[in-house]
Amino acid sequence: MKFDMHCHTRAGSIDSKVETARYIELLKEQGFDGMLITDHDSYKGYYDWLSTRDSMPDEIKDFVVLKGVEYDTKDAGHFIVILPDHVHLHVLQIRGMSVENLVKIVHGVGGILGPAHPFGARSSSAMFFNKMRKNPHFIEDFDFLEGFNTCETVRANQLAQALAERYGKPCFGGSDSHKEMYVGMAFTDFAGDIKCNDDLIKSFKENGVAAFGGTEREFLKKHKKRNSFVITWGFKAYNRSLGLIYTPVRKHRVRKLALHHHI
Repeated sequence: MKFDMHCHTRAGSIDSKVETARYIELLKEQGFDGMLITDHDSYKGYYDWLSTRDSMPDEIKDFVVLKGVEYDTKDAGHFIVILPDHVHLHVLQIRGMSVENLVKIVHGVGGILGPAHPFGARSSSAMFFNKMRKNPHFIEDFDFLEGFNTCETVRANQLAQALAERYGKPCFGGSDSHKEMYVGMAFTDFAGDIKCNDDLIKSFKENGVAAFGGTEREFLKKHKKRNSFVITWGFKAYNRSLGLIYTPVRKHRVRKLALHHHI
């Protein structure tokens, strides 16, 4: 089954302009079977889809839409997280957790995770953080890497794939689309029949990924500016500041989670 594994919806990501139903229309036109919603530190897009799905035409509501999140860690950039169907972790909607805690929590409840665009934008990609540069062995704890991202350069994707090969990790492909023009420009093929998150995790663990890939977008001047010193460190400061503000709430959620799931 063919999936776009990195999708941002208008309902869940403030920088996305694409409604979920429109996503589905575009993906179906390109032969896709499903999509993973990965809004930034939020499940709003997925829950918005659940609340409106029954009112959609059959060809739209029967498309496979899975729940994920793109989580902002405080020390290793963005991570794509996929949890089992029965698990709902509010803490993943509170940015700023360390990568060690994120791995421990996600694996503790049976989920899988991996760095999004590991060599992408310097402000949010794992391999541009001191944490990962000094401790590359952390990669051994990840389940996958995003080996192809439409919104990254050819070189960034090549480096991600080489890193995955070095550590024996499978790769996902995702468009990271916030605009219609990029929807479906990347894919991940799975061998199993996938209708829900549990199916995806089971297929991933048993069969791995059958194929992944896509086409990188054209890089314009405005895209290259994202790696400027001001933007890179401005976003890191913003992310760290919000993470600190949310620390008491996040710690409370983590403690409750540890007691409930014995993590």
